Amino acid sequence: MNTPIIAGFGPLGTPELIIIAVLVLILFGAKKLPTFARSLGKSMGEFSKARKEFEDELHRAQEDAERPTIQAPQEKRQPVEQKSDV
Repeated sequence: MNTPIIAGFGPLGTPELIIIAVLVLILFGAKKLPTFARSLGKSMGEFSKARKEFEDELHRAQEDAERPTIQAPQEKRQPVEQKSDV
């Protein structure tokens, strides 16, 4: 089983996760915990949506950069005769 590694803290095992859960329950209380979890879920959803939009924009920019540009043919213009007032 792979345990998640938090930046510089090492792997988190079951005892550590239980301690964190108890601390969250003490800090926020049982009544506010569902509200906290709901807002955390909404934040994660919005973050995921923003990340996907950003990745899509990067892919579109890469495709635009790799696509060869086709120039429209320039129309041939006839020289304009200049009238002289002599």
